[in-house]
Amino acid sequence: MSVQDKVIEIIAEQAVLEPSDVALTSTLEDLGIDSLGLVESIFAIEEEFDISIPFNANDPTESDFDISNVQSIITGIDRLIADQKG
Repeated sequence: MSVQDKVIEIIAEQAVLEPSDVALTSTLEDLGIDSLGLVESIFAIEEEFDISIPFNANDPTESDFDISNVQSIITGIDRLIADQKG
């Protein structure tokens, strides 16, 4: 399963939607994911990919990690995985 598919699966689970309902252009707000759901999604993604996401749950706008939409989250995760493999 690709990173994209797995991330979409995790986000869909948080949003109680089918993965097919999650578009790359969807924002978490579009999907009905609140701040708690966002934190849970981040934890699930970190665990799934064994990465640490530089995300400030208290101030998401100050994070280096772009959560503006599903595609930006996937791009950020791909970058973290690549950096980890070095």
